Amino acid sequence: MVTPVERFRALLRIPTISRVDTELVDWQQFERFVTLLPELYPGVHSTLTREIVASHSLLYCWKGTAPGAPTVLLAHYDVVAASEERWDHPPFGAELTGDGDSTLLWSRGALDDKGALVSLLEAVERLVADGFVPAHDVYLSFGHDEETTGSGSRAIVALLESRGIRPALLIDEGGAVVEGIFPGVDGPIAVVGVSEKGITSVDLTVVQDGGHASTPPKLSATARLARAIVRLNAAPFRARFSSTNLEMIRTVGAHARQPYRFLFTQQWLTRGILLALFSRLGDETRAMVRTTAVVTRLSGSDAENALAEKASAIVNMRVAVGSTVADSIDHIRRAIRDDRVEVTAVNPSEPSPISPTTGPQWDAVRGAILAVYPDVIVTPYIQLGASDSRHFTRICDAVYRFTPFEMSLAERGTLHAVNERIHVATWLRGIDFYEALVRAV
Repeated sequence: MVTPVERFRALLRIPTISRVDTELVDWQQFERFVTLLPELYPGVHSTLTREIVASHSLLYCWKGTAPGAPTVLLAHYDVVAASEERWDHPPFGAELTGDGDSTLLWSRGALDDKGALVSLLEAVERLVADGFVPAHDVYLSFGHDEETTGSGSRAIVALLESRGIRPALLIDEGGAVVEGIFPGVDGPIAVVGVSEKGITSVDLTVVQDGGHASTPPKLSATARLARAIVRLNAAPFRARFSSTNLEMIRTVGAHARQPYRFLFTQQWLTRGILLALFSRLGDETRAMVRTTAVVTRLSGSDAENALAEKASAIVNMRVAVGSTVADSIDHIRRAIRDDRVEVTAVNPSEPSPISPTTGPQWDAVRGAILAVYPDVIVTPYIQLGASDSRHFTRICDAVYRFTPFEMSLAERGTLHAVNERIHVATWLRGIDFYEALVRAV
């Protein structure tokens, strides 16, 4: 009998790598993935209907027993690229190491996001086998290009909207069960994204005369661009708390040791100290309280001995809740202080609306988490990364982001990096989370 872990490994071994240039995508791998699903999950595919949307994204519908707004469970099966260089185990080998609760599964996509997708399928397969039928319709939405443009999920949103469907609840990847992010708090914390930062690429471009590298001008295009980057790096965005930040601090702070409990819960007195603390604790907490902008790509001349006629940089910007893309672009222009550096927003996406932290939808998510992790502190937070869920906010008011796995700081550091891995024990608990959530809605 094939085990859940073996099914997971089979799907991880398929390199469904999405790329911005779709001409470079190996679509046969995506077709392999889609074709294998009915073989691995016959109960799902004999009970739920499946539509292929935008050529490769998948939308399943599980009919409920009564009318009412449906629940949408989101995941994506594309992954970012990975070469074997610097990996301890082949990125698409899905190798197991260790034993018992220490067993690790190494693979690109183990955390982001096939782990959630496959545990979700396992939960539905189990429920179907038990004869369970949901009270209201449940949709499974699996995007194929979340890591690039999200066109698949956008098409699914458009399809649901055209049918007049407004989900009551949607949950996607995002937060996790984490430890060590709050001083004075020893226990695990389940952080549930109730919003997420906006995202845009910002193109910084300098165009000026080229020429031979032996006679450079006082300020070449590359030097002007470098100066702009240094100025931007020296001018961080203003730190400030959103209402969700403050709610998270109060929620978690109620469980902290003194004097941290006083610091976290008496915000009328300590807010300034807290803001300074979050700016210094680490990269994650610093990013929680401000817009961030970092250069991820650079380009200049095509020849070693020729001056660049065009020098450009791509800035990856994550826009804080409470700000806008336009405000953030203005900040970049003021920081650079050079009209010859052209600043252009590419594919801008604003921060998402904040979903409620009271009411039946929040209670269903919180209850499912506590059913599997009874000792955790459940708190809302602002998700730092972007997900497909942002496209669904126009048809759903209760959009949450939670990946039901325990993730250490080291494991979170493998997202989009080398040695991505997951503990098998926590992946299996993810199945229990999705089962509890579906039973609750």
